[in-house]
Amino acid sequence: MSRNARSNPQQHAGREATQPKRRRMIDGRAQRTRDRLGIAFVALIHEKPIESVTVQNVLDRASVGRSTFYLHFRDKNDLLLSQLEKFLEMMSTTLSVRKEVSHRVVPVAEMFAHIENQRDLYRILADAGRLNDFYDLAQGYFSRGIEDRLRESKRVPKIPYRELAARASALAGSLLSLLRWWLDRGAKEPPGEMDELFHRMVWNGLQ
Repeated sequence: MSRNARSNPQQHAGREATQPKRRRMIDGRAQRTRDRLGIAFVALIHEKPIESVTVQNVLDRASVGRSTFYLHFRDKNDLLLSQLEKFLEMMSTTLSVRKEVSHRVVPVAEMFAHIENQRDLYRILADAGRLNDFYDLAQGYFSRGIEDRLRESKRVPKIPYRELAARASALAGSLLSLLRWWLDRGAKEPPGEMDELFHRMVWNGLQ
């Protein structure tokens, strides 16, 4: 996502999230700086509303200079979306990256467990009206990740390219609907059960 898009996430997030780009390679020093800023920002939004957090607050907490901040991010919205993208990139690609040999197309158990452990952050995003940013981005990332896994799988029949992409997008939507349902009901079911349920939905629909 471009920095211009991040400056107005309500207008651009949904459109551009449908075609997420792989995170560009960043050298170790720059990545450490970005991580420090991200950690500082997340800590601050646990202490006060997102709209009350300023760039200066983040700089003071991370001990990073203003010019350095603007080398990496356009503003605090850019920083927030960068943190969401980092999580989504990891979750949507982890099975392919570690070459997991299984029927899974998404690490649902791991993702749901992580989100359950971060319920406060989920609530913070909801209170700030930013959950739609998360779900819009997630739709694009998981559509791509699921499509990659389906192409890698030997269980998938020969499906035309466009149909496979459409199915992956639909499955990503189902995953996010399942996540909403699970969280709205208080995350009562174990993440492992949700993983099994989702993948039954995936493979029953692909037969």
